[in-house]
Amino acid sequence: MPRNSVPATAPGLPSAILHEIHDSLVLALDASERPRYSQPEREARSYLRHALRDTRRLLGEARA
Repeated sequence: MPRNSVPATAPGLPSAILHEIHDSLVLALDASERPRYSQPEREARSYLRHALRDTRRLLGEARA
């Protein structure tokens, strides 16, 4: 997907970029899905879920 130029003074990220980030986080969580995780894997997945929640929140604000 081509990225649009955005002036450095523009607030926030373009919605298209947020959607790309969202999709990448979902794919990373799906790709790492399995029955049992080591402690470092649980921690990494926790960070991914947190980033996904933040991205969804930002997308919600962008739609408002």
